[in-house]
Amino acid sequence: MSEPELVELKEQQYKDARTKEDFDRFHERTRTREPDFIYEVVRILTSLMGWVFFRVSNTHAERVPAVGPVILAPNHFSFLDHFFLGVALRRKVHFMAKSQLFKPPMQFIYTHGGVFPVRRGVADQDAFTTALAVLDRGDTMAMYAEGGRSRTGEPAKKAKRGIGRLALQSGAPVVPIAIVGSSHVRNWKRGQFPKIRVYYGDPFAYERVEAPTRGQEQAVADAIFAEVRKLYEAATKPGSAAS
Repeated sequence: MSEPELVELKEQQYKDARTKEDFDRFHERTRTREPDFIYEVVRILTSLMGWVFFRVSNTHAERVPAVGPVILAPNHFSFLDHFFLGVALRRKVHFMAKSQLFKPPMQFIYTHGGVFPVRRGVADQDAFTTALAVLDRGDTMAMYAEGGRSRTGEPAKKAKRGIGRLALQSGAPVVPIAIVGSSHVRNWKRGQFPKIRVYYGDPFAYERVEAPTRGQEQAVADAIFAEVRKLYEAATKPGSAAS
């Protein structure tokens, strides 16, 4: 059987004309409050969708620490990846989303569900401050090493240094995650629902560095993404599965 064709993605909008101040209230809420019942409602609905339509399976979800700060580092193909990686976890997962998504009425769902905005195309210090606040209080933070979605059907070749910065400034354990199959999620429009498999790697951590250099950040980001790619390649190798 031939591999299903990729549905072409629309060009992403990188600039948001709104100012930093337009997003302050969303950051303040995430820094000071846990996700509320909205998170659980969305978790139930998306988990049901994942199991019924995408037959989501998870391998070694127990490798995610049950308590304390942790950074989840998956590859990124689909807008549903953050839901797929959280299906098997009882911990509430926070993550960044592009600021363009924060518009009524969905901004209420996002911010009450543990999502906070990142303004792409600018050095958004607020997003990192919020992510560090989440980790400093012992919660779970998901961050894509690739930055945006890969549009090729394969993990990107190079990581963005943001995840390296977060790992160094927080000192939190990092769990590499391979999500397999989500590159074809948009084929649902053709009545095709790919099977999604999520593989969790062993956690590892870096010594905390208050002010890492750009070179240190990139080196750590590359090392993290190398582990993600290793998991992905093992999971997609013909006749083998990630162990």
